[in-house]
Amino acid sequence: MRSEFQRPRGTQDILPPASYRMEQIRRIAIDTAAKFGYDLIETPIFEQTPVFLRVGESTDIVQHERYSFTDAGGVDLTLRPEGTAAIARAYVEHGMFNQPQPVRMCYYGPMFRRERPQALRYRQHTQFGAELYGSSQPEADAEIILLACDVVEQVGLKNPLIRLNSIGCSQCRPSYRKSLIEYYQGRHQELCEDCQTRIHTNPLRLLDCKIDVEIRQQAPDIQDYWCEDCRAHYQQLTTLLTEAGRQVIRDPFLVRGLDYYTRTVFEIGHPSLGNQTALFGGGRYDGLATTLDGPEVTPAVGFGMGIERILSAVEENFPLPLKRSVYVAHLPGFEDAAFVLAENLRQQGFSAESDLLHRSLKAQLRDANRRSTVVVIVGGKEWEQGQVAVKRLGESEQLTIHQDQLSEFLRQELTPNP
Repeated sequence: MRSEFQRPRGTQDILPPASYRMEQIRRIAIDTAAKFGYDLIETPIFEQTPVFLRVGESTDIVQHERYSFTDAGGVDLTLRPEGTAAIARAYVEHGMFNQPQPVRMCYYGPMFRRERPQALRYRQHTQFGAELYGSSQPEADAEIILLACDVVEQVGLKNPLIRLNSIGCSQCRPSYRKSLIEYYQGRHQELCEDCQTRIHTNPLRLLDCKIDVEIRQQAPDIQDYWCEDCRAHYQQLTTLLTEAGRQVIRDPFLVRGLDYYTRTVFEIGHPSLGNQTALFGGGRYDGLATTLDGPEVTPAVGFGMGIERILSAVEENFPLPLKRSVYVAHLPGFEDAAFVLAENLRQQGFSAESDLLHRSLKAQLRDANRRSTVVVIVGGKEWEQGQVAVKRLGESEQLTIHQDQLSEFLRQELTPNP
């Protein structure tokens, strides 16, 4: 196949069985969020570009990784690189701040970033996220983190790790930012090229560098600069998570790559990932909605998890859904009867397939073994007597069922045991 007909670089085709596993994760995530009171929200795949420019012009996402274009009407649009800004825009645009607070929302869908393709980093990836608006209390942070942990556990990663930090607020962060810049300026010549730029644009990201690891070891610790409110917020959050049975590790180098975060930042990980323990992260962003013309004080906290990364961590141990379906096979000359029976079963609510290639019965049974739970065989003397042969896949025994009793038999066979 010529390269121009292949999928774009940095994207992937999600084929079965991975597509089924991703759908299971979607359902688990949304159902788990619903237990916490989070409603599903869907926003457009593209937004007006200023939505993303306003929330983080100094970030890599906005500077280098945007998929932006001007449409036929001259409007500057961007494929959404992350979900939080779009949810904030919807919260403000629809006046959700006038609703009873807090407002709890979750989302699921594709995100687009033109970053360098590498393992588990795709230019189109799928993200699930949850956002809580309207509460500045540490209980809101704790609820979001517990929801994130519950989703991870529900897909099979037990005892997830919580790495936690606070990057302060508008009162205490400026003094820390000044101290951090002074420290790194003293070692400017030792810094990598990216950090030599970040020191002027996004100095907190200096702590996130994977190259200048030794330099950051001696960097100022932000906890020495927390104001009383930030310190109390962090301590109460830690207490709540500990009392809820979660183990918390403070990471003084944990920051987030977007400008809108304040106070709480966290990452959820798992030991099974080895050195790359982080699965996803989140935090508090009390000023985000305000930058989009929302109310002056709009507290919010949330997270976004990449589904592909979650799937890679659980794929080998994540079972496929049991396919509770019927395969209608046929003897030679009974192709039409099998086709009609399969459609009749679908009309009665069953999942049913029939052979479309006029294959031998032996070949049909091989196909049925890959696709279904029960096979119904149409034809022969049984059919003439108003009956069908029925086989449970994996068993050699064959039953004979009257056609009038077939639906009731299948309902009992295909209903999961409690």
